[in-house]
Amino acid sequence: MSDKAQALIHVVEDDAGVARLIAGTLARFGFRYAVFPSGGDFLRQLRVQQPDLAILDLGLPDMDGMEVLQQLRGRYRFGLLIATGREDTHDRVMGLELGADDYVVKPFEPRELIARVRSILRRYQPEPQDEGAGRRVASFAGWLFECATHRLVSPDGAEDTLSLAESQLLVAFLERPNQILSREQLLSGRDVSALDRSIDLRVSRLRKRFEQGGHSGKFIKTVYGAGYLLATAVSWN
Repeated sequence: MSDKAQALIHVVEDDAGVARLIAGTLARFGFRYAVFPSGGDFLRQLRVQQPDLAILDLGLPDMDGMEVLQQLRGRYRFGLLIATGREDTHDRVMGLELGADDYVVKPFEPRELIARVRSILRRYQPEPQDEGAGRRVASFAGWLFECATHRLVSPDGAEDTLSLAESQLLVAFLERPNQILSREQLLSGRDVSALDRSIDLRVSRLRKRFEQGGHSGKFIKTVYGAGYLLATAVSWN
Protein backbone atom coordinates (compact mmCIF):
# COMPACT_ATOMS: atom_id res chain seq x y z
CA MET A 1 0.00 0.00 0.00
CA SER A 2 1.35 3.44 -0.85
CA ASP A 3 0.15 6.99 -0.31
CA LYS A 4 -0.77 7.11 -4.02
CA ALA A 5 -3.12 4.18 -3.49
CA GLN A 6 -5.05 6.40 -1.04
CA ALA A 7 -5.11 3.93 1.83
CA LEU A 8 -8.27 3.99 3.93
CA ILE A 9 -7.67 4.75 7.61
CA HIS A 10 -10.30 4.20 10.30
CA VAL A 11 -9.88 6.60 13.24
CA VAL A 12 -11.46 5.26 16.44
CA GLU A 13 -11.41 8.28 18.76
CA ASP A 14 -14.11 9.78 21.00
CA ASP A 15 -12.37 13.11 21.60
CA ALA A 16 -13.71 15.32 18.80
CA GLY A 17 -10.70 17.67 18.89
CA VAL A 18 -8.18 14.82 18.63
CA ALA A 19 -10.25 13.16 15.93
CA ARG A 20 -10.24 16.38 13.87
CA LEU A 21 -6.47 16.70 14.29
CA ILE A 22 -5.86 13.14 13.12
CA ALA A 23 -8.35 13.39 10.27
CA GLY A 24 -6.88 16.68 9.07
CA THR A 25 -3.37 15.25 9.16
CA LEU A 26 -4.41 12.17 7.19
CA ALA A 27 -6.23 14.27 4.60
CA ARG A 28 -3.23 16.58 4.21
CA PHE A 29 -1.04 13.61 3.33
CA GLY A 30 -3.51 12.12 0.86
CA PHE A 31 -5.11 9.37 2.94
CA ARG A 32 -8.81 8.57 2.97
CA TYR A 33 -10.32 8.29 6.43
CA ALA A 34 -13.47 7.60 8.44
CA VAL A 35 -13.95 8.59 12.09
CA PHE A 36 -15.74 6.45 14.68
CA PRO A 37 -16.47 7.86 18.17
CA SER A 38 -16.91 4.45 19.81
CA GLY A 39 -15.61 0.93 19.63
CA GLY A 40 -19.06 -0.42 18.79
CA ASP A 41 -19.43 1.90 15.78
CA PHE A 42 -16.05 0.78 14.50
CA LEU A 43 -16.72 -2.95 14.96
CA ARG A 44 -20.11 -2.68 13.22
CA GLN A 45 -18.52 -0.92 10.24
CA LEU A 46 -16.03 -3.78 9.85
CA ARG A 47 -18.90 -6.05 8.81
CA VAL A 48 -19.27 -4.05 5.59
CA GLN A 49 -15.89 -2.34 5.10
CA GLN A 50 -12.38 -3.04 6.33
CA PRO A 51 -9.69 -0.34 6.36
CA ASP A 52 -6.04 -0.65 5.41
CA LEU A 53 -5.18 0.57 8.91
CA ALA A 54 -7.01 1.58 12.09
CA ILE A 55 -5.83 4.21 14.58
CA LEU A 56 -7.31 3.13 17.90
CA ASP A 57 -7.69 5.14 21.11
CA LEU A 58 -7.59 3.00 24.25
CA GLY A 59 -9.99 5.16 26.27
CA LEU A 60 -13.32 4.76 24.44
CA PRO A 61 -16.73 5.59 25.94
CA ASP A 62 -18.41 2.22 25.41
CA MET A 63 -15.56 -0.26 25.83
CA ASP A 64 -11.87 -0.34 26.58
CA GLY A 65 -9.56 -0.29 23.58
CA MET A 66 -8.05 -3.56 24.80
CA GLU A 67 -11.43 -5.21 24.38
CA VAL A 68 -11.59 -3.94 20.80
CA LEU A 69 -8.14 -5.40 20.12
CA GLN A 70 -9.23 -8.76 21.54
CA GLN A 71 -12.20 -8.83 19.16
CA LEU A 72 -9.96 -7.99 16.19
CA ARG A 73 -7.22 -10.48 16.97
CA GLY A 74 -7.05 -13.33 14.49
CA ARG A 75 -10.15 -12.17 12.58
CA TYR A 76 -8.92 -9.33 10.38
CA ARG A 77 -5.84 -8.50 8.33
CA PHE A 78 -5.18 -4.77 8.55
CA GLY A 79 -2.71 -2.53 10.36
CA LEU A 80 -3.38 -1.36 13.93
CA LEU A 81 -1.84 1.74 15.50
CA ILE A 82 -2.65 2.59 19.12
CA ALA A 83 -2.95 6.31 19.86
CA THR A 84 -3.08 6.73 23.62
CA GLY A 85 -2.71 9.35 26.30
CA ARG A 86 -2.11 6.71 28.96
CA GLU A 87 1.27 6.98 30.61
CA ASP A 88 1.26 3.41 31.90
CA THR A 89 3.79 1.44 29.87
CA HIS A 90 1.95 -1.76 30.78
CA ASP A 91 -1.07 -0.64 28.72
CA ARG A 92 1.05 -0.02 25.64
CA VAL A 93 2.86 -3.34 26.05
CA MET A 94 -0.45 -5.15 26.48
CA GLY A 95 -1.77 -3.51 23.31
CA LEU A 96 1.20 -4.78 21.33
CA GLU A 97 0.80 -8.25 22.80
CA LEU A 98 -2.85 -8.25 21.71
CA GLY A 99 -1.84 -7.65 18.12
CA ALA A 100 -1.30 -3.91 17.58
CA ASP A 101 1.57 -3.08 15.22
CA ASP A 102 2.79 0.07 16.97
CA TYR A 103 1.70 2.88 19.25
CA VAL A 104 1.99 6.63 19.46
CA VAL A 105 1.60 8.62 22.69
CA LYS A 106 -0.55 11.76 22.86
CA PRO A 107 0.22 14.54 22.32
CA PHE A 108 2.11 13.63 19.14
CA GLU A 109 3.53 15.51 16.19
CA PRO A 110 1.51 15.06 12.97
CA ARG A 111 4.61 13.95 11.06
CA GLU A 112 5.34 11.28 13.66
CA LEU A 113 1.81 9.95 13.22
CA ILE A 114 2.20 9.83 9.43
CA ALA A 115 5.62 8.16 9.71
CA ARG A 116 4.17 5.41 11.86
CA VAL A 117 1.15 5.00 9.58
CA ARG A 118 3.42 4.64 6.55
CA SER A 119 5.69 2.19 8.37
CA ILE A 120 2.76 -0.07 9.27
CA LEU A 121 1.24 0.10 5.78
CA ARG A 122 4.55 -1.02 4.28
CA ARG A 123 4.40 -4.17 6.41
CA TYR A 124 1.03 -5.03 4.90
CA GLN A 125 2.12 -4.67 1.30
CA PRO A 126 1.93 -8.02 -0.50
CA GLU A 127 5.43 -9.23 -1.28
CA PRO A 128 6.16 -10.63 -4.74
CA GLN A 129 6.54 -14.39 -4.62
CA ASP A 130 7.52 -17.14 -6.99
CA GLU A 131 4.64 -19.29 -8.21
CA GLY A 132 3.67 -21.67 -5.43
CA ALA A 133 5.77 -19.88 -2.81
CA GLY A 134 2.71 -18.92 -0.79
CA ARG A 135 1.82 -22.61 -0.41
CA ARG A 136 5.11 -23.43 1.30
CA VAL A 137 5.06 -25.35 4.57
CA ALA A 138 7.98 -25.17 7.00
CA SER A 139 8.80 -28.00 9.41
CA PHE A 140 10.95 -27.24 12.47
CA ALA A 141 11.37 -28.72 15.96
CA GLY A 142 8.18 -30.75 15.50
CA TRP A 143 6.14 -27.72 14.40
CA LEU A 144 4.54 -26.94 11.02
CA PHE A 145 3.87 -23.48 9.61
CA GLU A 146 1.81 -22.80 6.47
CA CYS A 147 2.83 -19.50 4.88
CA ALA A 148 -0.35 -18.99 2.86
CA THR A 149 -2.76 -19.40 5.77
CA HIS A 150 -0.52 -18.30 8.68
CA ARG A 151 -1.48 -21.60 10.33
CA LEU A 152 0.86 -22.89 13.03
CA VAL A 153 0.54 -26.54 14.08
CA SER A 154 2.16 -27.74 17.32
CA PRO A 155 3.91 -31.12 17.75
CA ASP A 156 0.73 -32.56 19.32
CA GLY A 157 -1.50 -31.28 16.49
CA ALA A 158 -2.97 -28.16 18.12
CA GLU A 159 -3.57 -25.40 15.57
CA ASP A 160 -3.26 -21.62 15.88
CA THR A 161 -3.42 -18.76 13.39
CA LEU A 162 -0.75 -16.09 13.64
CA SER A 163 -1.28 -12.40 12.97
CA LEU A 164 0.32 -10.93 9.86
CA ALA A 165 3.11 -9.29 11.89
CA GLU A 166 3.83 -12.55 13.73
CA SER A 167 3.82 -14.52 10.47
CA GLN A 168 6.25 -12.14 8.79
CA LEU A 169 8.58 -12.37 11.77
CA LEU A 170 8.43 -16.17 11.88
CA VAL A 171 9.09 -16.46 8.12
CA ALA A 172 12.14 -14.22 8.52
CA PHE A 173 13.49 -16.69 11.10
CA LEU A 174 12.53 -19.78 9.13
CA GLU A 175 14.19 -18.59 5.93
CA ARG A 176 17.51 -18.09 7.75
CA PRO A 177 17.76 -20.66 10.55
CA ASN A 178 20.84 -20.78 12.78
CA GLN A 179 21.85 -17.28 11.69
CA ILE A 180 21.99 -14.19 13.90
CA LEU A 181 19.44 -11.70 12.55
CA SER A 182 19.56 -8.06 13.55
CA ARG A 183 16.40 -6.15 14.36
CA GLU A 184 16.72 -4.35 11.01
CA GLN A 185 16.90 -7.67 9.15
CA LEU A 186 13.83 -8.95 10.97
CA LEU A 187 11.94 -5.88 9.76
CA SER A 188 13.26 -6.08 6.19
CA GLY A 189 15.77 -3.28 6.56
CA ARG A 190 13.46 -0.66 8.07
CA ASP A 191 14.91 1.73 10.65
CA VAL A 192 13.86 0.18 13.94
CA SER A 193 15.47 2.89 16.04
CA ALA A 194 13.15 5.53 14.63
CA LEU A 195 9.85 3.71 14.24
CA ASP A 196 9.79 0.16 15.53
CA ARG A 197 10.18 0.13 19.28
CA SER A 198 8.09 -3.02 19.43
CA ILE A 199 10.35 -5.59 17.68
CA ASP A 200 11.49 -7.11 20.99
CA LEU A 201 7.89 -7.42 22.10
CA ARG A 202 6.98 -9.14 18.82
CA VAL A 203 9.71 -11.70 19.38
CA SER A 204 8.47 -12.21 22.93
CA ARG A 205 4.90 -12.64 21.67
CA LEU A 206 6.06 -15.21 19.12
CA ARG A 207 7.88 -17.15 21.82
CA LYS A 208 4.69 -17.21 23.89
CA ARG A 209 2.86 -18.77 20.94
CA PHE A 210 5.27 -21.70 21.08
CA GLU A 211 5.12 -21.91 24.88
CA GLN A 212 1.32 -22.22 25.02
CA GLY A 213 0.24 -25.67 26.06
CA GLY A 214 3.57 -26.48 27.69
CA HIS A 215 5.66 -26.38 24.51
CA SER A 216 9.08 -24.77 24.36
CA GLY A 217 9.88 -21.55 22.54
CA LYS A 218 13.51 -21.66 23.61
CA PHE A 219 14.74 -22.25 20.06
CA ILE A 220 14.34 -18.49 19.45
CA LYS A 221 17.52 -17.27 21.09
CA THR A 222 18.43 -13.72 22.11
CA VAL A 223 22.00 -12.81 21.11
CA TYR A 224 22.67 -9.77 23.26
CA GLY A 225 23.95 -6.79 21.33
CA ALA A 226 23.39 -8.50 17.99
CA GLY A 227 19.78 -9.66 17.55
CA TYR A 228 18.01 -13.02 17.52
CA LEU A 229 18.62 -16.53 16.21
CA LEU A 230 16.35 -19.48 15.38
CA ALA A 231 18.35 -22.42 16.75
CA THR A 232 16.77 -25.36 14.96
CA ALA A 233 16.85 -27.06 11.57
CA VAL A 234 14.12 -26.09 9.08
CA SER A 235 12.84 -28.03 6.08
CA TRP A 236 10.44 -26.73 3.44
CA ASN A 237 7.76 -28.54 1.45
